[in-house]
Amino acid sequence: MADPKGFLNHGREVAKTRPVGERVRDWNEVYVPGSLLPIISKQAGRCMDCGIPFCHNGCPLGNLIPEWNDYAYREDWSAAQERLHATNNFPEFTGRLCPAPCESACVLGINQPAVTIKNVEVSIIDQAWDRGDVAPQAPERLSGKTVAVIGSGPAGLAAAQQLTRAGHTVAVYERADRIGGLLRYGIPEFKMEKRHINRRIEQMRAEGTKFRTGVEIGRDIDAAKLRKRYDAVVIAAGATTARDLPVPGRELKGVYQAMEYLPLANKVQEGDYVTTPVSAEGKHVVVIGGGDTGADCVGTAHRQGAASVTQLEIMPRPGEDRNAGQPWPTFPMLYKVTSAHEEGGERVYSVSTTHFEGDEDGNVQYLHLVEVEFIDGKLTQKPGTERKIPAQLVTLAMGFTGTDQDNGLVSQFALDLDARGNVARDDEFQTNVPGVFVAGDAGRGQSLIVWAIAEGRSAARGVDRFLTGVSELPAPIRPTDRSLTV
Repeated sequence: MADPKGFLNHGREVAKTRPVGERVRDWNEVYVPGSLLPIISKQAGRCMDCGIPFCHNGCPLGNLIPEWNDYAYREDWSAAQERLHATNNFPEFTGRLCPAPCESACVLGINQPAVTIKNVEVSIIDQAWDRGDVAPQAPERLSGKTVAVIGSGPAGLAAAQQLTRAGHTVAVYERADRIGGLLRYGIPEFKMEKRHINRRIEQMRAEGTKFRTGVEIGRDIDAAKLRKRYDAVVIAAGATTARDLPVPGRELKGVYQAMEYLPLANKVQEGDYVTTPVSAEGKHVVVIGGGDTGADCVGTAHRQGAASVTQLEIMPRPGEDRNAGQPWPTFPMLYKVTSAHEEGGERVYSVSTTHFEGDEDGNVQYLHLVEVEFIDGKLTQKPGTERKIPAQLVTLAMGFTGTDQDNGLVSQFALDLDARGNVARDDEFQTNVPGVFVAGDAGRGQSLIVWAIAEGRSAARGVDRFLTGVSELPAPIRPTDRSLTV
């Protein structure tokens, strides 16, 4: 193990964030560059190398956490990145964006602050890039088989990289103008700078993966033509149908889905716009939805100079400690203060929006809400608690209901859906259509980035077996698996 007394001698230290007054004036990542490296060896040394490492159960990728903790403790960065890449194609993504269910399952976390697994992970991969240890891994020989991957989010990219390295000729189709899916246009720059995506894309290009942007399967290319052109297809189009809020006034100008608002801010950082067409500058902003996407809207509004930011959540405020119904090692619902929340704004819990009020020009001006409570298991409005708050820009960040069915993708492939509206698949991630596979949110429903990468890797193995009869790629997780953390 790393340091037998590490968890006794050292407390938990995490990455330092830049001062709020500094970081809200730019779009760079919120963390102080280089703040982890001086402390990461001791933090990795807190890992107890448990007889049964429950962190493995917490991570759908099956990351070899105690092993790369040991290497990080010894500052053997080359060995650490090799063990990290053994299970995870893109640790620089997960190390910045994953909510770290592995830490919730850390054995040390039973009675002490858990090991900073996420910080160790991102330190290892950042060191690997800085040292030049991340190189293309082109296949030794080509199989002669071709695969189309629809979608370039984490599931699609993971599937594409695994299949390319197995020797197949892979083309990734993305309907947006740049590769990355929600990593590119859904995640703000201050959470993950897009240079991390760009250098992975260059690595994948060097390995042989082809990319086709601005092409939407189902509209620009018919599914039948795609199937005829390729030996197999992987659908990794995500769950991009946003949950809406059907209340009076929804049609007013200034009410947007989060994924209408956030991509425009990212396009400014890409140089497509000088200023965003939808800005929070000088406006009273209301974000409906208390999850990570809502927090992204909050942080974006701060950087655009909002007059005020209020985030609404229909559920009660979570506690700061585990409740009895979410014991270790499950992933608990806890009150979380993100970097965006540190920057200001108000969070209001147990409220429901009743309607929006606009001005004579059809612009939203106020949001009317009411407090709610659970009575006999049902959310019920509390009489006499109605009020209105200023709202000149409203973003809906209430999650997603499934994959896009308006573009013809589902109908043209004649795909079966499961009871939840996701694309149905078997244990090999194959749909009801032979040779057509599905991975990530399109088949699982809205989930974590670690699940997307894990499913992309597993779907790649299913495709490889379909094309060759055997596969040396990692064994798949099962589509029906639900770890203790989900």
